[in-house]
Amino acid sequence: MRIAYLNCFSGISGDMFLGAMIDAGVPAEVFHDAVQALNLGASLSLSKVDRSGISATHIHVLENGKPTEATSHTHNHSHDHHHDESKQHTHSHGRSLTVIRNLIESAKLADPIKRTAIQAFELLGTSEAKIHNVDIENIHFHEVGAVDAIVDIVAVSAGIHALGVDAWHASPLNVGGGMVDCAHGRFPVPAPATADLLRGIPTYSAHIEQELVTPTGAALIRTLAPTFGTQPAMRAEKIGYGAGSRNPKGFPNVLRLTIGESGEATHSAVAVLETALDDISPQILAHVTERAFALGALDVMSTAVQMKKGRLGTLITILADDAQVRALEDLLLRETSTLGVRIHHERRACLDRSYVTVNTPYGEIRIKIGSRDGEIFNAAPEFEDCRTAAAAHSVPVKQVQQAAIAAYHASQGR
Repeated sequence: MRIAYLNCFSGISGDMFLGAMIDAGVPAEVFHDAVQALNLGASLSLSKVDRSGISATHIHVLENGKPTEATSHTHNHSHDHHHDESKQHTHSHGRSLTVIRNLIESAKLADPIKRTAIQAFELLGTSEAKIHNVDIENIHFHEVGAVDAIVDIVAVSAGIHALGVDAWHASPLNVGGGMVDCAHGRFPVPAPATADLLRGIPTYSAHIEQELVTPTGAALIRTLAPTFGTQPAMRAEKIGYGAGSRNPKGFPNVLRLTIGESGEATHSAVAVLETALDDISPQILAHVTERAFALGALDVMSTAVQMKKGRLGTLITILADDAQVRALEDLLLRETSTLGVRIHHERRACLDRSYVTVNTPYGEIRIKIGSRDGEIFNAAPEFEDCRTAAAAHSVPVKQVQQAAIAAYHASQGR
């Protein structure tokens, strides 16, 4: 099973995550294409830098060819951060969450990339709205509205899906220390919105008096929902370092990303949340399903059941990692009429997953391979690749799927 480990000993920010993925070998074109699809006049500038003797990749976001620092404006409602987001931005001229959603939805990006990016923005917007006690759609703030934040989140989302990792893991997050200047005064690190985003995530403060986890970084790590702890047993294949903008003496301001194959048996535990309802409408059921996926559910199922007094009902079953259980539990209790949710854990066996790319008359299509101990059990074309190619060539999706399967079998000599 392909896994990745984020070592956040120096925190995490959007630009650090981007740099680490590029340093670990994700093609730069993945990120350039994602940024170009946004049509914001933005681009990425990549460079190799030294951070306390460690060579790392540093990312600058350019707006109309100029660094975003040069195009931003200082107004009353701003925050000061210490990675590549260490600048102030306008809130009054920022973009609302609705505008951001529409921007991403209209971009020529794969649906999984859009979903990941929108989830990160919703989490970020929810925390900012809670902190400032305003409706989420009335939030206009630089974490959501500025070009650099939009680019960071969308580009990281593209990189996550390009990696094709089956399971993400991360160390506890070093949030740094000291104070941070906000519009309403000085606050201890982490800043209020960041602290809210980090609820339930293991964090600590050590080594340096600077803010190390930015709001964008916190939103991305919560969206990714890794398993937190020490590095799991794995055979490392690629290691990348992403640099923050600051270079404190004697402290490497980098994020380390390790990618490889799991060294453990392909069994894992999954949380199962269930509730049965005899009065849920199809509209509410569809809404709950959509929200559950947005909150990180692995799968959502609804089954027709017969309940007490002969009533027909619906059993909602949600599969999730432990990190998402509380949010999904709240979703079921708030959005449905249930008075309780059953939660238990199941042990599951998983095939090792990998990807190969095949050439078809409709373009390149990724094939997901399921194997165990070197034996291939399953091979299937990625549906989102097929759907995108089908739309581009005005042909049925099944036609692209058939072409991809044929190309895969031909490549295997069958």
